[in-house]
Amino acid sequence: MPLTRKTPEQPPLKPAEPDVAQLTSRDADARWAAARAAGDDPASASALSRALAVEVDRRVRHAIVGSLVRIGSPASVEAILPYLRSDDADLRTAALDALREMPEPAMPIVHGLLQDQDADVRILACDLLRIFPEGKQAEALIRDVLNSEPVANVCAAAVEVLAEIGSAESVPYLHRCAERFPDDPFLAFSIQAVAARIAART
Repeated sequence: MPLTRKTPEQPPLKPAEPDVAQLTSRDADARWAAARAAGDDPASASALSRALAVEVDRRVRHAIVGSLVRIGSPASVEAILPYLRSDDADLRTAALDALREMPEPAMPIVHGLLQDQDADVRILACDLLRIFPEGKQAEALIRDVLNSEPVANVCAAAVEVLAEIGSAESVPYLHRCAERFPDDPFLAFSIQAVAARIAART
């Protein structure tokens, strides 16, 4: 029986690195493919950030944001953060959803957002408190909002979060907030409902 020559094993091929240069291609499909591939390389976060700043195609923008989420680094958070202020509702929502999916790197920026000059940003920051894995820390920040926030709509957003994470210790803060806005019936109703919900839960 003739001997057969054994073929030497080939070393495994390394995965191709994403071609971030294609993020500036004139072809939207090429940019989309590049954006998707870039999520496999944490070093691509800065290139994705630059691309997001100029991208006009909705599908490509969502691919960029999705890859930044996959990377999930502080650089990803910094890249997405400015779009919470976007006039484009779709991009603003995509940014908020992305930050929700990156709770660990996003947590350090929430406190600053609660102090932002823009009330709409402060409302979004209240919503982000839902992602905190440590509920007591989020609850403490919500209490600060109820104590000092000058805009009733922001307080209403904070009250909604307490409906999910609030403990009995937060109920006095709710009542003091209602006293600060005696002419806002919606906020008063929301506070009454949430206080009752917390009491029933605890």
